[in-house]
Amino acid sequence: MKVFIAEIPMKTFIAHTIYSIICDGADTGQYEEQWRLVFAGCEAEALEEARNIAGLEEATFVDRHGRTVHWKLVAVKDLQPVSLEHGSLLYSSVKEAVPVVAPVWAEALS
Repeated sequence: MKVFIAEIPMKTFIAHTIYSIICDGADTGQYEEQWRLVFAGCEAEALEEARNIAGLEEATFVDRHGRTVHWKLVAVKDLQPVSLEHGSLLYSSVKEAVPVVAPVWAEALS
């Protein structure tokens, strides 16, 4: 006799993760942001999967200058459901431009 198990449809999420870069024990002030695709049955599972995936990306290595570099997971900053259809928006960012009164080279032209 065959037993059929109802499959839970997988949903798609984008997980935004942040890593701190530490060099020779000193905080460099550098961070890396990553956006990862996660498939899960629900948001709670997606968060758990995102944390697992992000944890696997933590690394320690010696760079070409002999310094020990650590990439440490800070957090899964955001988790959003996403629709995988042609033209779907995956990421958007608005940046504020800082106005420049006069470029430095403008003084040389005066």
